[in-house]
Amino acid sequence: MDRMELADFLRRSRTRLTPSDVGLSAGPRRRTPGLRREEVAQLAGMSTDYYTRLEQRRGSHPSRQMLTALARALRLTDVERDHLFHLAGEEPPRPCGSSGHVRPGLLLILDRLTDLPASVLSDWGEVLAQNTMAVALSGDNTGSNLIRRWFTDPGTRALFPPENHEQHARSHVASLRAVTAARPDDPGPATLVDELRATSCEFEAYWQSHDVVVRRPSPKRFLHPVVGTLDLDCEVLLSDGHSQQLVVHSARPGTDSRQRLELLRVVGLQDLTSSS
Repeated sequence: MDRMELADFLRRSRTRLTPSDVGLSAGPRRRTPGLRREEVAQLAGMSTDYYTRLEQRRGSHPSRQMLTALARALRLTDVERDHLFHLAGEEPPRPCGSSGHVRPGLLLILDRLTDLPASVLSDWGEVLAQNTMAVALSGDNTGSNLIRRWFTDPGTRALFPPENHEQHARSHVASLRAVTAARPDDPGPATLVDELRATSCEFEAYWQSHDVVVRRPSPKRFLHPVVGTLDLDCEVLLSDGHSQQLVVHSARPGTDSRQRLELLRVVGLQDLTSSS
């Protein structure tokens, strides 16, 4: 771990960004350029004290998960992300496997979607990033896997009507099967399949049916505990190579769901202000 070079790289990467680059409000007049340390820490999901120690060459060795979160927060390119890993004494993620690094172009779009729920997912269900509206809609799921949660956490299904559970389950399994066939050398999806086949009889039954699909735009019904039922359209934008997806939910103009989505935006902003 090259503490001096790591601190310099983090500091320079932070100062080249503006709050608008990462979806934050500029707020009061700033004396120095770039993001504040506490803003980077917030975006990366770490304490401000820990991030400050990294920039001051005093921090402990960051985990691979922490490095991935920093690369995402600082909007690093693939090459810059690999450099960050090298400075921390870690091997970058293998190109043949799944990466938790969100492409800067997808994050740029995500940061500007302030009134619609939007998330960046891997093609095998890893939640890589969410905007405030997505957190308000379904909770903070960044770092988790939607397919694993569906089959292992009963609370995950409470957000959807019971009559739609089978459709969601089949779609999750069929999508995962398509990914494992397309990338047989990727340990991420394969490990998830082995885990769920061993722990979920429901998953195993759907796996045996050998259905294959990829995620398509489709309407979804959400049962939100605060604003009520939301009938939303779902659009999926694919990155180059289709390994990452920007999933955006919207409501049709003039519907009750549109009004409830606007209420959800207000609720989400209030929750964010309270937590801050």
